[in-house]
Amino acid sequence: MAGCSTASSVETSAEETSTDGGAADDGIIRFATLPLTDDPTAETPIDAIVELLEAETGYTVEVTDVPNYSAVIEAIRAGHEDIGIMSGFPSALAVNTGEVDSLVAWPGDDEPVSTCLVLDDSPLHSLEDITPDTTIAFADPSSSSGYFMPVHMLDAAGLVMDEDFEVLVSGGHDRSFLALQNGQADVACTSTIFPSMAGQGDPMFPFEVDETRSIGESISMPVSISVLGNQGMSEAKREALLKALPVVFSAENEERLGLYGEGMTAGVDPVVEPGRDLFQPFVDIAAVADVDISDLG
Repeated sequence: MAGCSTASSVETSAEETSTDGGAADDGIIRFATLPLTDDPTAETPIDAIVELLEAETGYTVEVTDVPNYSAVIEAIRAGHEDIGIMSGFPSALAVNTGEVDSLVAWPGDDEPVSTCLVLDDSPLHSLEDITPDTTIAFADPSSSSGYFMPVHMLDAAGLVMDEDFEVLVSGGHDRSFLALQNGQADVACTSTIFPSMAGQGDPMFPFEVDETRSIGESISMPVSISVLGNQGMSEAKREALLKALPVVFSAENEERLGLYGEGMTAGVDPVVEPGRDLFQPFVDIAAVADVDISDLG
């Protein structure tokens, strides 16, 4: 857990930790945060989150900023942190361990999550034009928009990985774009947020307007984001969070919440204490990519 440690973290003494691995109700909510967007330059609005959560719960909030999904999940499972927020796929992974709860989840909207881009002069005009000689770049095997969702989209079009096209795992969305730009890939499958960056000189999307075009888009995400909770926290702390979280993470605070506000689906009410069934579509989508997240422990 060394990767989870920051100067703002405060160690929990033995007296403050329950025997089952959950933090006791010592008046502190320990919150592990990490970026929600695909833009690594985006900053987490920690000060606003702390102020809003403290006002609504009456607890002191301590934040640990963590850049890694698995580190957040493990910290919550072990009781080092009380809550964490993340997107759909890692939330499904965490819930399906049976050792982490989703306290509140926001269903997704009907908009596509991923798009598969080609250069404007590419001979590919639809997914049907892809052949076994076509190289498709994916960001990372743990990426929702840069892997799971586009693999599901391609599978729905009858295209099987490593059979009907060649796979290039680039290691990041920006690297997929470089591969496309340099001719190492014919297609780059990525988040739908990136094409809007065209012509802005953003290094994350190094293309001009109309220099790329989409040949296919994925389905929407069943869950946009979820607040995960440690099962061993006290009932008082849990109840305080269940009441506060939908108030804190609301349209009223969207501007103050920055990227967290953007991560919530506008006009969609959150689901409090959702069951596993809400996350089942992620399990099904992951299965297409030969990843079984239905029974991870």
